[in-house]
Amino acid sequence: MAVDGDVHSVAPEVVVEFLADIMPFNELDDETLHRVARHVKVDFFPKGTRLFTAGETEIENLYLIQQGGVKSFIVDDEGEVTLKDYRGEGAYVGALPLIRGTAANLDIETVEDTFCFLLPREIFLDLINSQPGFAQYYLKSFSEKIVTTAYTELRRHKMTRRGDEDLYLFSMQVGDIVKQAPRTVAADTSVQEAAKRMAGYRIGSLLIHQPGNPEEIVGIITDRDLRNKVLAHGLAYTEPVASIMSSPVGTVLSQSVCFDALLRMMSTGIHHLAVERKGKIIGVVTSHDIMLLQGNSPYSLFKEIGKQRDIRGLYPLSQKIPEMIRNLIKEGAKAGNIARMISILNDHILERLLTLLETEMGKSPVGYCWLLMGSEGRREQTFKTDQDNAIIYEDPVDEEQRRAAEKYFVAFARKAIDHLVNCGYPLCPGEIMAVNPKWCQPVSVWKEYFANWVSAPDPQELLHATIFFDFRAGYGKASLAGELREHLNKISKRQEIYLLHLARECMSGRAPLSFFKNFIVEKDGEHINKLDIKRQGLTPFVNFARVLALKHGIKETNTLARLHVLSKEKVISEELWSMAVEAYEMQMQLRLIHQLNQIEVGTLPDNYIDPVELSDLEKRMLRDSFEVIERLHNVLKTIFPVG
Repeated sequence: MAVDGDVHSVAPEVVVEFLADIMPFNELDDETLHRVARHVKVDFFPKGTRLFTAGETEIENLYLIQQGGVKSFIVDDEGEVTLKDYRGEGAYVGALPLIRGTAANLDIETVEDTFCFLLPREIFLDLINSQPGFAQYYLKSFSEKIVTTAYTELRRHKMTRRGDEDLYLFSMQVGDIVKQAPRTVAADTSVQEAAKRMAGYRIGSLLIHQPGNPEEIVGIITDRDLRNKVLAHGLAYTEPVASIMSSPVGTVLSQSVCFDALLRMMSTGIHHLAVERKGKIIGVVTSHDIMLLQGNSPYSLFKEIGKQRDIRGLYPLSQKIPEMIRNLIKEGAKAGNIARMISILNDHILERLLTLLETEMGKSPVGYCWLLMGSEGRREQTFKTDQDNAIIYEDPVDEEQRRAAEKYFVAFARKAIDHLVNCGYPLCPGEIMAVNPKWCQPVSVWKEYFANWVSAPDPQELLHATIFFDFRAGYGKASLAGELREHLNKISKRQEIYLLHLARECMSGRAPLSFFKNFIVEKDGEHINKLDIKRQGLTPFVNFARVLALKHGIKETNTLARLHVLSKEKVISEELWSMAVEAYEMQMQLRLIHQLNQIEVGTLPDNYIDPVELSDLEKRMLRDSFEVIERLHNVLKTIFPVG
């Protein structure tokens, strides 16, 4: 490379190869890409180099991170540092100030030795002006950052700082915590040789590749495999590792944040994930690696739940969830991620509880599935979630088995519900629980229930039944829940009158805004001058997604997941999907923080928000989210005739 001032020239072919792999440059035609590449320089910045100082640095180039990484942060007037995020290979810094023509808006510092490709300001702005897709990419990115700004302000004003809580689940990328290059052995290597290498490398896993082709990873073995599959079963040490490996290997992209990897591990039971970058495995990340990022890790609570050998040991563990969620909110988690984490932890408590209860009571006479419904079924629990559950079991073969099943499940449900109450999950006021004999039935009865609701829907009964339409398997034989879902989707295609009732009910709830865009609040009573953000704000999104999911046979129960599938299948526009997601998550964020603050002062959590307590930015975002409700209603009006 030839030196050119403080930077170096670089072969255009090298730049083109890099740009062709990252958005939005990979959408440029070859001629434009090569023209741009001729203007790009490269520079090296040692670890700890301050690239930008907010409000001071005049930026002349777009910085594209070719290797290494940077962190962005803000230092307030009191010298307190607020970490914004980490950015690694393929990411950029400096775009917003270049477009706005201002000084740097954030402090940027390298976190390791870093190489950056520098694209001159005039070339970058020319692309913004001449390439609509290129401009749209950055404008979309900036609009998402505006939403993030609202979340940041919400957290800053609503949550108190508690000690030195340096949390990195949402800022660190998985690739940033990979300690070393992957250690591999061929699939025909003996178990004994593999164990020697693991001991020599002082690691707990080895990736397995095809003999003669180190690039083709086909499996993984861990120290647990050596214990459980070799020692415990007396397997010969001369056996090839292919006989004990797990395949295929679970992978995670290097640019994924650590929270995504953690969710993957917790939901699948996988403790080792291969980290992939540009189609190549660059290392392995473990649950232990992620636990080290923070002392009070969700994974540590997850493991503690799994270790319990007595049901009563679960009682205090569920009380730790609010503090865990508080940390996630403070770190920057959006509502969708928080709800997923609450769901995973609640599901894990339920799974452990019912496993121990089965051990205590003995095997059930027939196969069964514990169904979760309502917000539990949608994986949208917050801190105020009543129990909504049921039991579906295989049809007994004779009268004797029928009586045995009824006797077993009556006792099983009663004990399970009592234990769940002691874990902090309140009883359902409407008695939609497995302990109610009506909701503890064989498959054939459940199919009759749904057929009756769908074929001759009574508006009141159907409104009650919407809780059941969001069911999912919580524990046990999941195929029973799958069979019931298939049945519901099948009869939905034949009987759409009930969907019309659901759509009309959905459209009957208006957005809580007056003609002059003021919030419509309670006029009297206990919650005077407050609005019910669940009923008035979130429920319209839930109802909308449910109606169209049922109409189109979508198996997903989570509202955000349903909206995503509806967008992918072109039922709703990508623009409406994006608006609905942002609106829904904004309201969920307000609701979660409101409830968390209530818990911390010893008040029972509710859904009533006082608009007076919101900042101007929060009020604006909330109004915008309520206006999306009218957009959703307009879609339903085009699909369902309303008289």
